[in-house]
Amino acid sequence: MARVPYETAYPDIEFLPSSRNWWAWLKGSPAECIHLDHHANWLATLLPDTLYLRGKRVVRREPARPEVVLCRDCLTNTLLSELAEYPGRVVAFEPDPEVVTQYFFVETPDFNAAGLTPEVAAAIDKRLAEEPGRCVRCSRGATWLWFSRAEVGSLDEIDRIAAAPGERLCSQHGARRLCDAFTEIPEANLFYMNLPYGEAGAYVWI
Repeated sequence: MARVPYETAYPDIEFLPSSRNWWAWLKGSPAECIHLDHHANWLATLLPDTLYLRGKRVVRREPARPEVVLCRDCLTNTLLSELAEYPGRVVAFEPDPEVVTQYFFVETPDFNAAGLTPEVAAAIDKRLAEEPGRCVRCSRGATWLWFSRAEVGSLDEIDRIAAAPGERLCSQHGARRLCDAFTEIPEANLFYMNLPYGEAGAYVWI
């Protein structure tokens, strides 16, 4: 499988040399940003182009960028540029900092294979089909619908997914809102996060 070199995929991130040496390569360990050498209370494993469907890794963008482990600042800096450039529609749910272990994007055709129930998938599909309107922060065209935990506490709250107003945002302010949510979490260990692909989908957490 073709993969993008670290320096090309993450030009602004400095990695720990010990996570890029032959022993790390032999073990198959992902590269870690240099800040994790001293600050490891907030980290996230980013697999930008990989989705898990029925328990199996599926590459959703070729060539795939390599898996990395990042501190919060390196993660949010990466997300701000990547998410702002995504042109598709996004429904995003604010994660619960007490229990979140994964935060990932699923395109609408993959909802079922990714484990979303038909009822949840239908509710999200309905929201994605709505007139997007304008960003509440800058009046540009909205592509994101952000649900705070106060509006939708979990994916079990199907009625709230269908009816809550949410916050309509452009891609730039949607990216910022997600990164702000991560910044408000004092400690975290996200075992898996990816980046958007396809034309429309949802950022969900477990």
